[in-house]
Amino acid sequence: MTDTEEARLFFSKDKFASEGTGIEIIEAGEKYARCSLRIEEKHKNAAGGIMGGVIFTLADFVFAVASNFRQPVTVTASSSISFLAPSKGNVLYGESKLLKDGNKACFYEINITDDTGLNVAVVTVTGIHVG
Repeated sequence: MTDTEEARLFFSKDKFASEGTGIEIIEAGEKYARCSLRIEEKHKNAAGGIMGGVIFTLADFVFAVASNFRQPVTVTASSSISFLAPSKGNVLYGESKLLKDGNKACFYEINITDDTGLNVAVVTVTGIHVG
């Protein structure tokens, strides 16, 4: 079983991300994850744009996969999102970048792009290793 297949199996228990929003794990490995979300009508707000919470959920799930895959249990202590541009595409991608990892805490940057290559948002997350 590959790392990505193992991560998909483990995180299939996260029903909100997988079933509620439709997020899929594209690639997972040690302290890294890349996920996607195909935009549907249920993801849009009243003005027709993608709901900010959907974008944040994608980033949060990417962080969860990257920081918890074969790692001690890690939870979010704080996070911040900056919306850069409204998506023009049909698919969102989230990709993690570990910036700092310590014995008790970690710090990740999650970049959200769309299938046109547009930078949609950036999220920073401070995680606490609790497991």
